[in-house]
This record gives sequence, structure tokens and C-alpha cells, in this order.
Amino acid sequence: MKIKWFLLITPAILSLVLLQSYFWVPKYENQTKGNPDRVLKFIIASIGDAKILNPILNADTSSGQIASLIFEGLLDYDEELKLRGRLATDWTITELAYLLIDTKSNFPDGTQITPITMLQRIENIINNTPKLKELITEVKLIKPLKRTETVFSHDSNGKRISLQVDLQVPSRIQFFLKQVDQNFFKLLEPVIGIDYINNVSIEDLVKVSPVEHINLIKISELLPVFEHNPIIKFNLRKGVYFQDGHEFDANDVKFTYEAIMEPKNISPRTSDFEPIKYLEIIDKYTVRVVYKRLFSPAINAWSMGILPEHLLNTTALNKEMDERNLSASARESFGMRDSKFNRNPIGTGPFSFTKWKSDEYIHLTRYEQYWEGPTEYKEYYYRVIPDSVTQEVEFRSGAIDTYQPEPHQAIRYKNDDAYQSFSSLSFAYTYIGYNNRKELLKDKRVRQALGMAINVDEIIEYILYGEGERITGPYPKNTQWYNHGVSALPYDPKTAKQILNDLGWHKNSDGWLEKDGKIFEFNLITNNGNLQRKAIMTIAQNSWHKLGIKCNTQLFEWAVFLRDFVNQGEFDAVVLGWSMGIDPDLYQIWHSSQAGPNQLNFIGYNNSEVDKLIVQIRQEYDFAIQQKLTYRLHKLLADEQPYTFLYAPLSNLVLDKKIVISTPEGSYSKIKPTKTGSIFFDFNRWKKLDFTPNF
Repeated sequence: MKIKWFLLITPAILSLVLLQSYFWVPKYENQTKGNPDRVLKFIIASIGDAKILNPILNADTSSGQIASLIFEGLLDYDEELKLRGRLATDWTITELAYLLIDTKSNFPDGTQITPITMLQRIENIINNTPKLKELITEVKLIKPLKRTETVFSHDSNGKRISLQVDLQVPSRIQFFLKQVDQNFFKLLEPVIGIDYINNVSIEDLVKVSPVEHINLIKISELLPVFEHNPIIKFNLRKGVYFQDGHEFDANDVKFTYEAIMEPKNISPRTSDFEPIKYLEIIDKYTVRVVYKRLFSPAINAWSMGILPEHLLNTTALNKEMDERNLSASARESFGMRDSKFNRNPIGTGPFSFTKWKSDEYIHLTRYEQYWEGPTEYKEYYYRVIPDSVTQEVEFRSGAIDTYQPEPHQAIRYKNDDAYQSFSSLSFAYTYIGYNNRKELLKDKRVRQALGMAINVDEIIEYILYGEGERITGPYPKNTQWYNHGVSALPYDPKTAKQILNDLGWHKNSDGWLEKDGKIFEFNLITNNGNLQRKAIMTIAQNSWHKLGIKCNTQLFEWAVFLRDFVNQGEFDAVVLGWSMGIDPDLYQIWHSSQAGPNQLNFIGYNNSEVDKLIVQIRQEYDFAIQQKLTYRLHKLLADEQPYTFLYAPLSNLVLDKKIVISTPEGSYSKIKPTKTGSIFFDFNRWKKLDFTPNF
């Protein structure tokens, strides 16, 4: 009897509780009533916590998102994807170039080369060539010198070793150029000849100790015949202070660079700064960065947050070790990664760090002395909410200010006038990658046929609910590097079948394509937990089956998927995606030298023309020329089809409608996305009203 009454009463009690909650929990429309400070707080949610709030050490999106509010770089991108000054007011890019003089060689007319005659002939061609006269500001003859350097490398066991290198540097001609020109030395060919660089022998000028490790260094990089040294000079902003009141200056920039290059810190940013030859302080507000080779992506690296030297230098770290009473062994291994700074950061950005409760929230407070003026919001909360359903509930109740709807939810929010809904093409794309090392997939015609068998438009319509766009190549569609003149591979199973027939593949009695006694069979894999990739894998499998291709599919847990298959190149084909940046440099993904284990060209793509274009792009400083090169690269990869390029997903974000942009006139305006699709460009001027505006 008691059980019967319990079963009858319990639902009634629960109904009353839920009804009471309906009136108790503030609705979206009246969330600020009784809590006026809510309009001064911006609250977002993420499925995962940050890891380390140090801009030179973090490598995850969550950490980077928070760090970008606490720290600031020398520059960043404006609404039109053009670089603009931040901690640097402006910058100039010039070049120092060096020509090594080989006195054992002859000029094209047979005359013996000497330093003086080389200088005279070069000065003569400069005076008689308008382009050179405009480009070169000064020419000098540099006397021979001896130089000793310490070079770090790794032996056959992967152990890091130091080598002493003694260089006998012969006379050189030094050129001061107004701008970087990767083709500069071609302009000197009337004087030095077209094969000058190939005729110069430098091996006798370099001695390595221990001598048995000479094969571990690249002599041509230590003593180049043609040397390009691009130079970036930054003029720093005056009157900028870290959040502890210490003034920002050139020492902080130099320290940040040195901290990145310190092996002990294991910074994921090292490759961006490795091309630097040296960084020098001209004065308190001027730094000069000299690069050891052409590397046009270099300028973009300076958008990374600058560290406070006074809080992380050797003296500061020693003080921290003393305060923590670390043992001698602990002090020996102690480095920046071990510092408390990483969970209590101090930068020059618009928000100061306040509190971090692991797996719950991170709390920031606006920095009142921020150089651009304090933000409209007083507080910023980053909450960890792993479940997307809970995130949506909290958003709709007003507990958080943004929500990223799933593709199937997007249309509902777009049609709901109660919210601001933003949709933009993301910088990511999804693809099917083919292992180009496999004999079956080496021929581009085979890859073209495989791509033509898949109806990408249907994938976008039914898997993404229309929340995506077709792509044709390796660059984000909303950057200036994407070649919109390249047509998408058509959905044409009939032509695909004909291509394979022409290549000798014909159906056998079982309905499978066969050639020379072998069935057209391969495996397609992807990671578990991604429903979209799983669906794509099934669609591709069915599409290929219709052609007579036997495709086997497998799902693996993410860690196993990467470790045992992708990183080792042990697969036939894979469904994956890239999250790209603004920079046009695709060296790591597509250059043939990057196709080894644990490298990003895991499909083993190898094309000499592509390699040449990639190198030209990362050495080109002229935007117009660089864009032409990226267009050529895009077109070539679209033809080669090492990937079946599928789509770029739309990035959807829903925002509390009370959030607006504060105008200088004291009014407000509607938030609008930038060229990249980001709505956060003007975040420092965002404010939350205590009413819903009528627009």
C-alpha cells in the first residue's frame, strides 16, 4: 500500500518542483532583474578546461582563447585580414643580402674574380640598371673573417648534441635592400653568371668538431653563397603597462623570443621563430629582428602574446624556487613550464587574471589601465560545461551568453527573433585523404574517379543540414589565397567508371572491379566519436561499391587512430579535417620532405612542382605575387586530387540579443561579423543592455 501511495504522490511532487523552478529560474527576457551586475559580465561555456595560460607554451584552443584576453602581441589582423599594429605601432621590412666572393672562379668573360673587381662590376651594373638602383640603398665590401659557432643537432639515436663549427668566411659583398626580393641574385647574373652558386666550393671553409658529426649540419646554411637576411624593425607602443604596473618595452620582446627558443621550455612556437638569426634592441622602444633566410610567414608569428621579462627571467624563477623550498634536484629541472605564472598569468591585454577553479571556471576582470581604454565588460567568465545539452539549457536561461548550435539546430535559431544568430564559413575543411604511397592510389586519374563517384552536395544537404560549402582546394575559402576560379570535381559516376575502365579495371563475375587478377580493394578509416566523418565514410563506401570498388571501413579511438595509423602512414584512405589559419604557408602539410612518421604530410604526397611552389610562397614578400603562387598551387592540387576536397563547415554562434557594440557617441549598434566571419573583433566595445533592443 505504501509503495502504491509513493508511486502516486512522487510524480505530483516532481511536477510542483518543476513548476516552482519555472517561476524561480530567470527567463532569457528578464535575466537581469534582481541582478543588475549581470549586464557587466560576459559568460561563455566550453566542453573542456584550459591547460596552461602562457602564450608561448599553450597549444590547445581553450588556453589560447583565454590567453588572448590577458596577453597581446606586437600586431594582429583587422577586419579585412590586414596586419595592424598592437604593442607595435608600426614596422618596416627590409633586407641585408650577401654575395660570397669565390676568388677561384672566373667572371663570364673569363677574367679572374677578385674582391675589388667584383665590387666594381656590381657597382657598374647597379648604376646602369634602374630596378637595381631603386632597390639597393648601399653596397659594401666585407673583408674575410674567422667565425666560430655552436650548432645544436641530433645524433642517430635522437640525442641532442652540440657541435663547434669553425668558419673561414671569405670576402663578401653586402647589399642593403629597401625590400625583400627572393630573385635579387638573378639580377646580378650578368656579372656573376648563371651557374655561380653551383661552381663555388665551400666545404674546405668549414670545420666541425667532433669531425665525425659533420654530416649532421648543412654547410650551405652556415656559409651560404647567396645569403638573404630579411629584417623586421618594430617601433613599440609607448605607455603600455603590464597588469602589475610594470612598463612594457623592448626587453620583453627579446625575452619572449629567447624563451621560445630555449629548449627547456619545449615551446610549440619554436618553428615560427627558428628562422631568426638574431634579435637586437635598438632602444627602449625599438627592436630589430634579423632572419637567417627568406621566410615570409615570419611577420605573422609576432601576433603571439608578449611575456613580462621581469616576472619570468632567471632572477624571478630563482626567487620562486626559493619561495617554494625546492630541492636541489627539483631546481635542476625547474623551468618556465613549472612556474606558477602559468596559472596566474600577467600580460598587457584588456583583462586581468583573477581566479581559476579547475574543470569549473576561469574568472577574468577588466584591466582598467589597458592602453586602448577599459572594456565595457567588467568581468569575463569561462565556464566548463562538457555536455552540449546542458550548455543550451544554460544559454536559454541566460546563465551563459553564447551557444554554438549543432548543424541540425542552426536553422531553428536562425528563425528565432529572440536571439542573435551568426553563421560564417569556418577556416576548417573536411576531406578524404589517399595514401599516395600505395600502388593502387598513385595515379591521379584513380583519385579523380574516386572523387567523382561521391555526391558532395548531398553530404552537405543531409549530413550538415546545409550548414557547409563545397571546396576545391587546400586553402580556407574565405581567405585571399583561395582560387575561386577552380571548378569543383563534378559528381559523375558514369565518367568515373569510364576512367577506371580505361585504366584496365573491369567488373568480374562477382561484380568487383578487377585488373591483372587483383580486385580493386582498399580500406577507409576514420576516428570514432565523430558522427559526420562516420557518415561520410559510409556514403563514400556505398558510392564506390556502385562502381565495383571493394571498400572496407574501420573506426578507431582517436589516440589509436593517430598513433598507429595516421602518424605512421599505415592506411589506404582516411576521412579527416584540417583547421587552417590565415597564413598561405602549406609547407608542413604538402611538402614532400614532411612525409615521414609523425609529420603532417601523412598521405605521402610527392610532387616536385608543388614543392617548388610551396618554397616560393614562403619566401615571397610581395602580396600580389604570393597570391598568384597560391592560386597556382590550389589549381595544381585540385587537379592532382591527393585529397577529395569535400566541404568547409559553417560555424554557427548564437548570442544573447541584449549584447551590442558601444559607439563613441554613447549609443550602440548591432554586432556584425568581420571578413573572417568572426564576431569578436570589437569585443572590447561590447556591452550588455538591461533590455532587448529593437533591431
